[in-house]
Amino acid sequence: MSSHVIRIGSIVRGPTLPEAVEVLALIPFGDSLKIVGRGLSTGLTFDPILSASQLAQLTVSAEQEPFDGDARLFRLGVEAQRLGLAYEYDPFFSLSIARVDPLPHQLEAVYGYFLKLPRIRFLLADDPGAGKTIMAGLLLKELKARGLVKRVLIVTPANLTFQWQRELSDKFREKFDVIRGDVLRANYGQNPWQERDQVITSVSWVSLVEDARESLLRSRWDLVIVDEAHKMSAPGDDRKTYAYRLGEALSKMTDHYLLMTATPHKGDPDHFRRFLALLDPDVYGSIQSLQQALRDHVAPFYLRRTKEALVSFPDPETGEVRKLFTKREVRTAAFDFDGEELDFYDELTKYVEDQSMAVAGQESARARAVGFTMAMLQRRMASSVYAVRRSLERMRARRQKILDDPDAYRQEQIERKLPEDFEDLTEEERQILIERLEDEVVSVDPASLRVEIGRLTSSRSSLRQRTLGWFSSW
Repeated sequence: MSSHVIRIGSIVRGPTLPEAVEVLALIPFGDSLKIVGRGLSTGLTFDPILSASQLAQLTVSAEQEPFDGDARLFRLGVEAQRLGLAYEYDPFFSLSIARVDPLPHQLEAVYGYFLKLPRIRFLLADDPGAGKTIMAGLLLKELKARGLVKRVLIVTPANLTFQWQRELSDKFREKFDVIRGDVLRANYGQNPWQERDQVITSVSWVSLVEDARESLLRSRWDLVIVDEAHKMSAPGDDRKTYAYRLGEALSKMTDHYLLMTATPHKGDPDHFRRFLALLDPDVYGSIQSLQQALRDHVAPFYLRRTKEALVSFPDPETGEVRKLFTKREVRTAAFDFDGEELDFYDELTKYVEDQSMAVAGQESARARAVGFTMAMLQRRMASSVYAVRRSLERMRARRQKILDDPDAYRQEQIERKLPEDFEDLTEEERQILIERLEDEVVSVDPASLRVEIGRLTSSRSSLRQRTLGWFSSW
């Protein structure tokens, strides 16, 4: 042991201690000594009983600290203290430590709305392209600079998890871990949510997989950010989706809660009220109070700006303010079906309605696939005659294949399921799936298949003849 005597307030270090410890109390035990202290790094309490030989291995701080330290380290410490207080004097402090050039609307959201709230519960509903990731990153840096957050959870669609991880690393120097099924399996018996302070995960995976959801909800977070938050909406109070229930649970486990989506409103005021209840269930007790707040532009935690409202900073020479997006001019071009084209459209609509009715009320992945394929048929009819004809031909050929070998079809269905995060896929990935889903049928009963193949054959033949007639008339 160093020549200094251990006193209350001394800092002791040694091989018997996991870290440097500040002594809080000393209790003699014969020739041994019980030291009760607090770790300088972790704040944990330690109370080892050390023998004389173990005490001799300790290094004890001097009663009065000498002035012989490393000046470079002292300067770094002073600089750290200065940066820790910088936000008090620089209202845009995070901009000096981030690799972004923010736009006016981004600064307005973060500094004019978010940070003015003592407890941030906010819905950011700007149009796509407004840079919601940058706004979330600036908020994160500001809250961390103030010492208000340490543990941060970001919930996104599956296809955006790595994009968020990359942008937060490149633009804000913030390291986030992506937790998925492979991470959960690799940490069996442990809780990776509690071992990591900054995490990104998929909303579809964590809301549907019970083990992932339960282990997540054992942890508390300082800040939760949800991207594409409309996926957490609920059709009714008695029909809450898994994602909505996850949103409710997370709301209770964090002080700061930021929801971000470009499509917050589905045209149903009650649906929108339930969505806002994720932030605060008591603010809008009725639809009338919500509608009045939106009319008066006094919604306390809601901000929406369209692309047309987004502008650049004024030009330093001319003072000109430039629109960030080209003005949209929307015009509806009406056209009418007539003659044979109208007859075919009615025939196709009847087929779509029959197939949709057959799976109505079912919650299986197969039923969702059939419904999606039926909707795509009418879209392709509006796109071009050739597109819908090719779809009908493929559907007929695949149903004939099912009829020829139903056992092989059933095995294929087992191996290939509709992914849980289908709506989170990119447009290209969706299109590939659409092609594969066209062979989803209501029933594999041979009699039903023969009826459906007959209808598809009739529609295809009729459409081919009509197509030739249309082209010859041109």
